[in-house]
Amino acid sequence: MNVILQTSLLAAGVVLVSSAWAAGGKPLAKDCGPNNDYVIGFSQANFKEPYREHVNNELQRLVKNYPKFKIVIADGQANVNTQVSQVENFMTQKVDLLMISPFEAAPLTPAVSAAYKAGVPVIELDRKTTGNDYTAFVGGDNRLIAREAGEWAAKTLLPDGGEAAILEGLPSSSPAIERLEGFKAGIASNPKIKLVAVQPVDWMEDQAVTVFSAMLQAHPDIKLVYTSNDLAAAGAYIAAKQAGKEGQVKIIGTDGLPGPSGGIRSVADGQWAATYTYPTGAAQALELAKKILIDCASEVPRNVVVPTQRIDQSNAKDLMNKEQF
Repeated sequence: MNVILQTSLLAAGVVLVSSAWAAGGKPLAKDCGPNNDYVIGFSQANFKEPYREHVNNELQRLVKNYPKFKIVIADGQANVNTQVSQVENFMTQKVDLLMISPFEAAPLTPAVSAAYKAGVPVIELDRKTTGNDYTAFVGGDNRLIAREAGEWAAKTLLPDGGEAAILEGLPSSSPAIERLEGFKAGIASNPKIKLVAVQPVDWMEDQAVTVFSAMLQAHPDIKLVYTSNDLAAAGAYIAAKQAGKEGQVKIIGTDGLPGPSGGIRSVADGQWAATYTYPTGAAQALELAKKILIDCASEVPRNVVVPTQRIDQSNAKDLMNKEQF
């Protein structure tokens, strides 16, 4: 791996996983160098989720540090066909690099694969397509984050056991699958915990309210719910409050978003037991784009895993006050 690239990425606080991807010593981009201007097309899964908005804001803020870059962010509208059209449009517009957070993995694979095979560098952000036709993936280790959440819950929140539930994200997306599997593995460390209900809510707060309300009616002794994102955690809290179980059900979110309606404040206010930050990866993705387009890199890390942090009662108020996120 290029020593400068490795140093810059490690300085950004990332973990490099697996070997670098190389193109036989040739630059990964057809046209590259410090004197050109470049357009990066980013197909975002949707603009509805607060996490997605957070990613977009981070990219737009940080791209100002790269005067040779212009980033165009398109709203995938939580629709596979829309994202396919966006990728095809970016190809027609001859963008220099494609970024994508696929709403669903398999249906987006052919379009992304076509771009990659046409010689356009592809950085997948947060979510992967299937197969290997992309240049690099940047994101958190969803399975590890969820497993740590499960192990912590098993040891700290329900050491004596009890009933637990999971509100899954969109089942056809890689983060939802990995977080579900990871949390199941984590709570398995305490055989006294019984997982009584698992159901997808597609990342949506209103669905989480409906689904968790039904879960609490069917299983009134649920003591813990793990949610695949902060929106679902907010919905779980509303459902628990409506059922008269506020404070009786321990809620764990995932995202750790800032702001007045974010997960950090919800933990600080005692509504949730914890949330786990899911970093945007914006800084790392742009740094990879710089190496590919400006530095004419012939290799980059295949996977760049950005670290997470548990936010609980021990640190939530400090983090909120310092506005670290």
